[in-house]
Amino acid sequence: MADTDEADQAAIARVRAGDRDAYAVVVRRYAADARRLAVLAGAGPDADDVVQVAFVKAYRTLGSFRDGAPFRPWLLRIVLNEARNATRSARRYRAAAGRSSVLDAAALTAVADDPATSALSAERRAELVAAVRALPEPQQRVVVCRYLLDLDEEETATVLGWPRGTVKSRLYRALRRLRAGLEPAPGTVQEVDHG
Repeated sequence: MADTDEADQAAIARVRAGDRDAYAVVVRRYAADARRLAVLAGAGPDADDVVQVAFVKAYRTLGSFRDGAPFRPWLLRIVLNEARNATRSARRYRAAAGRSSVLDAAALTAVADDPATSALSAERRAELVAAVRALPEPQQRVVVCRYLLDLDEEETATVLGWPRGTVKSRLYRALRRLRAGLEPAPGTVQEVDHG
């Protein structure tokens, strides 16, 4: 991670010195994470637009980026804010109440390339997505950042704009709820595949 941070710092220094092409390096490095977050934050089919706007905003506000700080969490916070804005805007124009969910059907497609998610059966994955959808929105966000984007606690705190203790407590409550929601009901028998 230190190598990535150093490479980011070098690219940002080049951008600030007027080398616009250096920003393309950063865009390529974080485009997939940014798109995944946009989809999972509710942007759905507008995710590509959200990501593009976020990268433009990041470029324009690069002067406010603190030297030495990790770039990825700073950028993902911009993506999350843009996804929220897009979701709010879309809600005004769409009558469907289900469009405001943090995880929608597009999220299944976005995380299907993730090796950890691919290992789950389709049925188990659907159960997991349903359980995450049932969480309160702050708990959904912390689970998405920590486990679907693989951010550490400090990066999650930066992206969500919360204190680190809030990240820990919301993650603990979310995992406890998920565990309870995914455990088999008492007295049920789990099928075992011997194939």
